[in-house]
Amino acid sequence: MEKMNNICLIGSLILGGTMMFTGCKDSFLDPDPLSVFEPSTTFTTEAGVKASLAICDRLLKLDWACSHNEMLPIGTEYMFSEESVAAATDKTDMLCNMNEQLTPNSDQSTENNLARTNSIWHFWNQGYESIKDANTVIQYAQQIKGMDDKTKNKYIGQGYFHRAYRYYHLVFQFGDVPLVTKLLSAPKQNYRSTKVDAILNKMTKDMEFAVQWVPEQKELNAYGYVNKGACRMLLAKLYLSIGEYQKAKNQLDTLINYEGYSLMTNTFGTFNAGGEPQAWPITRNVIWDLHRGQNKLIAANKETIMGIPNRGTIAESFDNMLSMRILYPFFFNSGVKTTDGKQALLNIKRNARNYEARYDYMRGLGRGIATWRFTPWFTKSLWYLNGKLDKGDLRHSAKTGNWMCMDSLICNNPASKDYGKHIRLYNDDGTLLCNDSIRRWFDVPHYKLYFDDPVNEANISGSDGYRGATEGSTADLYLFRLAEAYLLRAEAKFYINPNDASIAEDLNILRRRAECTEMYAPGKVSIGDIMDERARELYFEEFRNVELKRVSLCLARSGRPDEWGNTYDINTYNKQSGTDAKGGSYWYQRLNHLSMYNKGIIHIVSSGQNNPNYVIDKHNMYWAIPESAISGNKKGTLHQNYGYSGYDENVAEWENYEDAIADEDNID
Repeated sequence: MEKMNNICLIGSLILGGTMMFTGCKDSFLDPDPLSVFEPSTTFTTEAGVKASLAICDRLLKLDWACSHNEMLPIGTEYMFSEESVAAATDKTDMLCNMNEQLTPNSDQSTENNLARTNSIWHFWNQGYESIKDANTVIQYAQQIKGMDDKTKNKYIGQGYFHRAYRYYHLVFQFGDVPLVTKLLSAPKQNYRSTKVDAILNKMTKDMEFAVQWVPEQKELNAYGYVNKGACRMLLAKLYLSIGEYQKAKNQLDTLINYEGYSLMTNTFGTFNAGGEPQAWPITRNVIWDLHRGQNKLIAANKETIMGIPNRGTIAESFDNMLSMRILYPFFFNSGVKTTDGKQALLNIKRNARNYEARYDYMRGLGRGIATWRFTPWFTKSLWYLNGKLDKGDLRHSAKTGNWMCMDSLICNNPASKDYGKHIRLYNDDGTLLCNDSIRRWFDVPHYKLYFDDPVNEANISGSDGYRGATEGSTADLYLFRLAEAYLLRAEAKFYINPNDASIAEDLNILRRRAECTEMYAPGKVSIGDIMDERARELYFEEFRNVELKRVSLCLARSGRPDEWGNTYDINTYNKQSGTDAKGGSYWYQRLNHLSMYNKGIIHIVSSGQNNPNYVIDKHNMYWAIPESAISGNKKGTLHQNYGYSGYDENVAEWENYEDAIADEDNID
């Protein structure tokens, strides 16, 4: 019988994960454990395999939600994009100069590194943790006696999805990484890295199997399980990654036309009027309804391909989405002033004397601390098309309440002469009225980040309870929805034939749903237009950093130009350094052109604050392979990425997945 008594599963010893149910501690060296974990007993039943799948399903939500009250893992994906940067300027080691601060030894000590405002280690650690759990499902589902092939292959396909989903992210975050496809009975310390293309080819093969065997959503008895639509979506992304553009389009055609999904074009479900309608009124619209937690997983929502259940009040079952705290401006103190020098926005409570709900921004907009902030490109420039600001776009609508704009807020301090007037960034003489415009003054896509908190809203017995829902709460999430299928299909068509007139329609159908007035012209859509529309539609849903890097690979592989006319060499696009305007990857070009990176030091008015110098280098396209993984692999050598300490182009790597898999049993 296979036993795991004083060892850790691969992914646990050298890759930093934890053992299922127990954990991987230093005590794994103890010779006489008090108990023995016997997977052959635990997992060779259908119930055991289901339990492993449930762990995989639950881990999905932890990319968006966690127990840390100043960090969200997904924020790291956005700070490596053109949409956000770190903004916690009180942290002297805030991760902003990637060129100097991002090293193999940095940021790999905790799941959420508050001092460095990032969760890089989270994605490595949880990626391999989930891969281990997926491998458990795949291995033991094949050993269940008496189970018919249809059911067995369903579980294997669902396990393949979770493994492929994690590797899809890992290879675009970290590049060449170890390929782990099986559970071992002893620790392995002689891994080699496997090339990105080899891993992508293996995951593509697995997902072709999954699309064949995993049931459609209507055949499953609950939301949140891996279904055929989700498998098609992931397979389409993998096909794009390996250059099979027509196959990707075929999968997306099926999703869009034949599997019963449709875009939501009218209001539906439950109307949530917001935290305090008098302070921040919402005019009901389809975009608002589409992104309410209570509407994402209901039968009436035909746009959901796969969602992640995360609503309720049972602490051990659900995870808080602290988006209203972490991603909104830090404006509830004296850092934002009136023209007469008073605090402009007070943190009022419902039991305060002369309480007025119309000034209760705490309940309406949350209690922001701005661990990250949005870039001016994302909040302003992005929303222009054909040289015009599209004022009709519901995805950027302050009029409906979908967007929170700073200059829409009204001074609620009765001690100021500005009481009842809109707050201002500058005084009449040009004096800045905000002591840190990085952290305290930017607009927010409120419709994406507001989540109601009925528990705290009902709690009016404590000093903080009077404030109500101030941080954001539990909320169901989208993993994939149909809007992304249209965007991916437009991209596939672009690689096949960039002059295809139907590319514009795949973008315009989303723009019409959002009530835009400006549309794309047929035959004139660039890859930049497609990526801009992704930014408008999929903020806080897509892994933006990952998708930019996948598109970087697609452009280099296809030879298609970007929106600036650049083309990329598949052999060199990810092996360059420097912060100049030429070369690098498409990922680098987007950040260098559109973000706040490489623009020079920004001086903060308030004394004692960090003056950020946002710098991104071409070699930062891939994150450094953690030194802890490299040093733990004592009998072998993992490949470090170009531009980081330890890089050696002569380190042997697996060129194909068959050789990598064959070597997994070699532990000498």
